[in-house]
Amino acid sequence: MHKDLWDKCLRFIKGEIPEQSFKTWFSPIIPLKLENGALTIQVPSQFFYEWLEENYVHLLKQAIQRELGENGRLEYSVVIDSGNRANKPYTVNLAANGQGSKYGQNHDGGKQEIRSPFALPTVDLHNQFCNLNESYVFENYIEGDCNRLARSAGYAVAQKPGVTSFNPLMIYGGVGLGKTHLVQAIGNEIRNKAKEKFVLYVASEKFTNQFIEALKNNNVQDFTNFYLNVDVLIIDDVQFLRDKEKTQEIFFHIFNHLHQNGKQIIMTSDCAPRDLRGLQERLVSRFKWGLTADLQSPDFETRMAIIKKKLQSDGVNIPDDVLEYLAYSIDTNVRELEGVLISLIANASLNKREIDLELAKHTLRNIVRDIDGEVGIDYIQKTVSDFFKVSQDDLKAKTRKKEIVIARQVAMFFSKDYTNHSLKSIGYHFGGRDHSTVIHAVQSVNDMIDTDSKFRYSIDELKKKLKMRVAY
Repeated sequence: MHKDLWDKCLRFIKGEIPEQSFKTWFSPIIPLKLENGALTIQVPSQFFYEWLEENYVHLLKQAIQRELGENGRLEYSVVIDSGNRANKPYTVNLAANGQGSKYGQNHDGGKQEIRSPFALPTVDLHNQFCNLNESYVFENYIEGDCNRLARSAGYAVAQKPGVTSFNPLMIYGGVGLGKTHLVQAIGNEIRNKAKEKFVLYVASEKFTNQFIEALKNNNVQDFTNFYLNVDVLIIDDVQFLRDKEKTQEIFFHIFNHLHQNGKQIIMTSDCAPRDLRGLQERLVSRFKWGLTADLQSPDFETRMAIIKKKLQSDGVNIPDDVLEYLAYSIDTNVRELEGVLISLIANASLNKREIDLELAKHTLRNIVRDIDGEVGIDYIQKTVSDFFKVSQDDLKAKTRKKEIVIARQVAMFFSKDYTNHSLKSIGYHFGGRDHSTVIHAVQSVNDMIDTDSKFRYSIDELKKKLKMRVAY
C-alpha cells in the first residue's frame, strides 16, 4: 500500500519539476511504510535529507496531502551509515518540515559521553571519546597511484598497531589530499578490531591549547598521565608545533614513552620531516624512525572514482560528460573537488534546473577562481576561432582541414600558456584528445613562430587580445 501511495506522489511530483531534478532527488527514495497517516521514506544520506527539506518540502507536503488528506504526514528514515556484510545500515528517523531532531542516538538509544581531556588514569580510558569521525573509514578512502603507499602502510598499522616497523607513521602532503581521512580511518579500524585499545586523535593546535590550559591550572601531571595512557596516538598537522618550545618538550617525552612501550604513533604534516622548520632537531629525528609516506594530487582515474563514490554515498546521479569535465578540470586536491560537486548539486536544486555541462562550467567559473587561470579555455577557443574565422565547434571536431588544424593548435598553445590546466585536461576540452596531441600542437606552433613571420604576427595579435582580457 505504501508503495502504491508513493508511486502516486511521484507521478504528481514528476509533473512539477525538471526530469533531471526528479532523477537526482526523487528516484533514489525508497518508501518504507504507511502508519497512522504518516508515510515514511528512506533517503540515502543526511545531505540528501537536508536538500529535500530546504528545496522540496512544500512540493512533498502537497503531494502527500493530495493522497492522504490535510492530516497526512511525511517522515524520513535517513541512512547515516550504509553498513557492510557484518553490520546492518544505521538509520535515523526524522520528521519532515523541521519537526524532528537532526541529531540521532546510538542503536541502544543512549548518548555518547564526552569526557574531560584531562581525565585521570583511574578513568576507564577505553570508553573515552577519541575525537574520531566514524565516517572516515578505509572503505570510502579511494586508492590510486597518488596514495597507494600511504594507504597500504596505514592499513598494515591498523591490523597490528605498534607491532610493525611503521612506528611512527608519518603521512605528509598538501591541503585537501586526504591526510586526516586516512589517519582517522586507521584509528577507526583499530577501534573496531581491538576495542580494548585507547585510540586518540588530536590536532596539534588542540594539543597545544590543552597543554597551555594545564600550565595555567597547575595540572600538567594530569595532562601528561592522560597521554601516557594512550595506545594509539594520532596527531594531526605537527607542523603547527613549530616555535612552541615547551609544547615540543612535553610532546618529546610523551613520544618517547609511547614508542618505548610499543604504542603506535601516527602523525600528519604538510611537508616531509626534513622540511619541517621551527621544530627541535631531536624531535624531527624521531619522526624519521618509522615510515614516511606522501600523498600527491590524485590522477584523473582516481578523481573519477572519488566523484562516483561521493555521488553514490549521497544518492545522487549526474551525467557522465559532467563527471569527466569535473575530473579533468579540478586536478588540485580532493577537498576542492568535493566542494565543487556539492556546489553543482546545490545550484541545480536551488535553480530547479538539470545538471548539465553548461551548469558545471558556470559553477566552476563562480567558485574556483583559477580553474582556467585569468583566461579560460572557453574564452581562448572563442578568441582564436573568431580570429581564424572558424567555428568554436570546429576546434573540438575531428576534421583535419588545414585552417582548422592550425587554429586548434594555436588554441591549445595558448591554453597551455594562459591556464593552469594539465595537458590531459586541455586535450579533453578539445574534443577529448590525448595529451600527446597537445604537446605536438605546442611544438608545431613554436616551429611556425620561428619560421613564418606572418604567422608570428598573428600570434602577437592574439596575445594582445588575450592580455587585454587579463588586464580587464
